[in-house]
Amino acid sequence: MESALTIPTAYAAPRDGTVDLLIISGEHSGDEHAAEMLESMHAERPDLKVACLGGPKLEAAGAQLLYDLTTLSVVGLFEVVKNIRFYKKLFDCTLSWIEQYQPRHICFVDYPGFNLRLAEVLRQRGLSKKGGGSISLSYYIGPQVWAWKAKRRFKMEETLDRLSVIFPFEVECYQDTSLPVAYVLHPFLDANSQLPFTQDPEAPVLLLPGSRIAACQRIFPVLLAGFSEARKLQPDLMAWVIYPSKAIQEVLETVLKSFPQLKSAVELIPKSDSAIPAKAALMSSGTMSLAVALSGIPGAIAYRMNTWTYRLGRWVVKVPYIGISNLLLNRSLHPEYIQGAATVKALGAALSRACESDAAQLASDGANEIKKVLNPQGAPTAGEWLLRELA
Repeated sequence: MESALTIPTAYAAPRDGTVDLLIISGEHSGDEHAAEMLESMHAERPDLKVACLGGPKLEAAGAQLLYDLTTLSVVGLFEVVKNIRFYKKLFDCTLSWIEQYQPRHICFVDYPGFNLRLAEVLRQRGLSKKGGGSISLSYYIGPQVWAWKAKRRFKMEETLDRLSVIFPFEVECYQDTSLPVAYVLHPFLDANSQLPFTQDPEAPVLLLPGSRIAACQRIFPVLLAGFSEARKLQPDLMAWVIYPSKAIQEVLETVLKSFPQLKSAVELIPKSDSAIPAKAALMSSGTMSLAVALSGIPGAIAYRMNTWTYRLGRWVVKVPYIGISNLLLNRSLHPEYIQGAATVKALGAALSRACESDAAQLASDGANEIKKVLNPQGAPTAGEWLLRELA
C-alpha cells in the first residue's frame, strides 16, 4: 500500500437529511457481513436511514456509501505506521462528519484499530452516550481479545453500549466487565446466507490469498509455488483463484506473470454469490479459511507478513493456531505453514495430501464438528440483535 492515498476533505451530507444508523466496516469480509445484517434489518425496517464507511456490498444493501474503506489493504503495525498521515486524515474526516450530522446510532464492524479509537474519541468529546451525548455505540464482530491485547476489553467497557460476537467462547472473555455482550449467529450459518464454496472431488483446487493488497503480494507467490510443486505429482491439477475486487485482481494478474508455466493451469475468478466447487484449497488465514472448513474442503493454511510485524506478533499473540477453524476445534484441521515454514515443498506436499481420496471425508467430519461448536440454536442474527437497540 503506497503512502500517496487521498481522501475527500469532507464526506457527502446524508441523502435523507438525517441518519438512523452509521455503519463503519473496513474489510471486504466485514463489508459482506455488515451487508447481510443490513439486508435483514431493512426487511423489517425498510424506512431505516443508513450511511456507511464500508464497501460495495453495504452500498448495494441500501446504505449511503460515504467512503469505500475496502479499497484500503493495510495490515500490520509497520504498514499502518507507513501510512499514518493518511489514516489521521481519514479519522478526522470521519469524526467531523459524525459531529456535524449526529447519527442516532453507530455500529462498528470489526476493524478495531480504527473503530475502537473512534469510539474513545466520541466519548471524550461528549458525543456518545458513555460520554454524556446522544449517540449509541454498538460493535458487531468484536476484536480478538482472546488472542492479543486482552486489556482492550476494559476500554471497550468504558466506550461501548453493547457488543456482539460470532464465536460462543468470546462471551466469556468479557465476564469481568459490565459491557453487555451477546453471541449472535455466525453469518456463514445464517439461514438466509450461503457458503461461498462446496466440496467437489472433480473440481479444481482453490488458491485463496486473501483480500488485502499487501498480504496478497506476499502470499500469492507462495501459494502459486506450492501449487506448482503439487503439479509435479498431479500434472492435471487445475486451480481457481478467487478475488473480491478489481484492485486484488490486478495484484494477482501481476504476480501470475512471474509463473508462466502455470498460465494454462490457473484461472482468476471473481467472488460470486453462487457456491464455487473445489476439491482442496491452499489459503491465507482470513475469513475464507473458515468458509472452506465449513464447506468440508480439505487443504492447508499459509501465511507470511512483514518480518517485524511477525516478530512482534509472536511476542504478543497467545493462541496455538491462526486459523479460526483450528482454534474452534483446538486441533489442526487445516495444517498451518507460517512465515519460514511456508516452503514450496511443504505446501506442495500439503496440497497433494488434501487431494487424496480420504481427505474429503475428514474435512466433512471437521465441518460438522465446527457447526456443533458454533451451536447456532437460539442465537439471534446480527440484524435481530441490532434492531432491538434501534427500536
